[in-house]
Amino acid sequence: ADYGDEAALTSALQGVEKLLLISSSEVGQRAPQHRNVINAAKTAGVKFIAYTSLLHADKSPLGLADEHIETEKMLADSGIVYTLLRNGWYTENYLASAPAALEHGVFIGAAGDGKIASATRADYAAAAARVISEAGHEGKVYELAGDSAWTLTQLAAELTKQSGKQVTYQNLSETDFAAALKSVGLPDGLADMLADSDVGASKGGLFDDSKTLSKLIGRPTTTLAESVSHLFNVNK
Repeated sequence: ADYGDEAALTSALQGVEKLLLISSSEVGQRAPQHRNVINAAKTAGVKFIAYTSLLHADKSPLGLADEHIETEKMLADSGIVYTLLRNGWYTENYLASAPAALEHGVFIGAAGDGKIASATRADYAAAAARVISEAGHEGKVYELAGDSAWTLTQLAAELTKQSGKQVTYQNLSETDFAAALKSVGLPDGLADMLADSDVGASKGGLFDDSKTLSKLIGRPTTTLAESVSHLFNVNK
């Protein structure tokens, strides 16, 4: 059902006891869309919601955090039992830029020397599956991130190592990075969000060393080297 259609959501959620609410991808529209889902869940009698929030949302320097905080408050006010899966950054978010970096020999960003404790979508999905399928997670807040952290300079070095092509990291200002993203066709809102997130990373917004994610899924999280290797194997 469409996150924008509360009536359709209410119908779709009839008979559902546990709901995994995956954050909408429409930045700026997330809060009203999430409100629709939560209201529909309440009407339909859903007993438990697990929500994919943002790492350290309550103190994050990322602009993205605002809508997540608003959603967390909606859940707290809903009366429904819930768990917060505060996900860190997806490694795939940065690897999407790898082909262009390999082509031009430069990986651009605005994260400076900020450490990024990323994990893969599969790592975070495994955590969500465990929380939604097992008892004992109700009411908890999980700060989820990768076991090891890396900088964009280290990402460039890993791309160089595995490709044999020299890639260096070039740090830009938030304004210049956003402009560069817009120049290659990214929508203004998305470009501004990505640039803001990089600056947030430079302030520690994407770092966490608790290893809560690996403890929750019962295995180490996927390393940066493994993710880069997978990227090259897929694109062979």
